Amino acid sequence: MAEYMLQTESVIKQYKQYDTVITAVNRASIKVEPGEFVAIIGTSGSGKSTFLHICAGLDSADAGRVLIRGEDITAMKPDELSRFRGMNMGFVFQRHNLIPQFTALENILIPTMMCNKSEMSYQETLRRLVDTLQLTERPHHLPSELSGGQQQRVAIARALINMPDILFADEPTGNLDRNNADEVLKLLLETKKVMGQTLIMVTHDLSIAEHADRIFRMDNGILSLERDYQGPRRKTNDYQ
Repeated sequence: MAEYMLQTESVIKQYKQYDTVITAVNRASIKVEPGEFVAIIGTSGSGKSTFLHICAGLDSADAGRVLIRGEDITAMKPDELSRFRGMNMGFVFQRHNLIPQFTALENILIPTMMCNKSEMSYQETLRRLVDTLQLTERPHHLPSELSGGQQQRVAIARALINMPDILFADEPTGNLDRNNADEVLKLLLETKKVMGQTLIMVTHDLSIAEHADRIFRMDNGILSLERDYQGPRRKTNDYQ
């Protein structure tokens, strides 16, 4: 079994803007243990969301490697990567990206149609998610009939329905007011505890980042450790 849930090696991502080459991610390397909660902070345009998308296989790197559970996703073909992502990863976007014609329940179940894990009881997982995320009274409502906080809870449930080993979250509270933001963070931490995921979150909110095991900062594409573990370093089995 791989020692790290996520490992990146000198990841580079560049964009060409007119005659200028912009380096969005500059040799970013990180190692994340199973069950760890890592927050990545930084100003707008610092490259943190680009780096997260590369780690999750939603964008490609120009150089470097990304390994999930020891598997090099940067070397995978598109179909192979799509299957691997469905089996191992979940992603929560800042804008929940729900399909407006589908009910909350239908939106949550979309990943199960694309990735059928035969050993999994979707009904049991769905029940746990709906209970934990406080959606028991809203499963048959359309997104337009839900509040912003409720829509984000549906998006979290959708990201977790396949019980991924690692959950990526890109500013999951960015469009919410303080009360809803605190509630979504609480729910993410609760589902993480119940389901045991590794959580990698990009956020501009330092009060949210403070709940992470470690905090990294992205500045002009360069990733650096902002705050290490508080107290003794945790071992992998401490998260089980």
